[in-house]
Amino acid sequence: MVVVLIVILLLVVAVGLVAVVGINRLRQQRVLVDEAYAGIDVQLTRRAELIPNLVETVKGYMTHERGTLEAVTQARAAAQSARNVSEAAAADAQMTTALANLFATAEAYPDLKASTNFSELQAELSRTEDQLAFARQYYNDACSTLNRSMVTIPWSLFIGIAGVDKGVFYQAPPGSTAAPTVSFDQPPADPAAPPADPAAG
Repeated sequence: MVVVLIVILLLVVAVGLVAVVGINRLRQQRVLVDEAYAGIDVQLTRRAELIPNLVETVKGYMTHERGTLEAVTQARAAAQSARNVSEAAAADAQMTTALANLFATAEAYPDLKASTNFSELQAELSRTEDQLAFARQYYNDACSTLNRSMVTIPWSLFIGIAGVDKGVFYQAPPGSTAAPTVSFDQPPADPAAPPADPAAG
């Protein structure tokens, strides 16, 4: 009888230890997911802070590219109003496309490309994008680790007790990462082009 009680006690202790380990594991992995998302948010905020200076610098040169500039401004507003991971990822993709279009359009404006302020902003945005890419990957890796644990026995048995939710991957919606498209509202004059011959035609 004593042996049976000891065995039962050991089983209870073992189950309790497994439960504690499982709960802590899931909660710690959830914390890593939240911390990783905070890293993305820091980079998104940094990029958003650079946008007003970029627009102010560019609009003095690209006076006929209102649509391109408005796309960047709208993307910034969408990023700042995002309320969850999915909305943030969609706004992030929108901003990436808008900036790519802006920089592609800037190729037609030599004076803008020669601007020190523009070059510095472009370099800073490029560095921020590199850090953002790393933060996205780190976050998705953290989500993957958590989600695997949540479908693996014995950890899946403690999801309810741990009170954790699955990680939502940070990915742009389909079709939101289009290649840059350059469409000039009014192409800048080519100083090297010869004047038109009024007698021609």
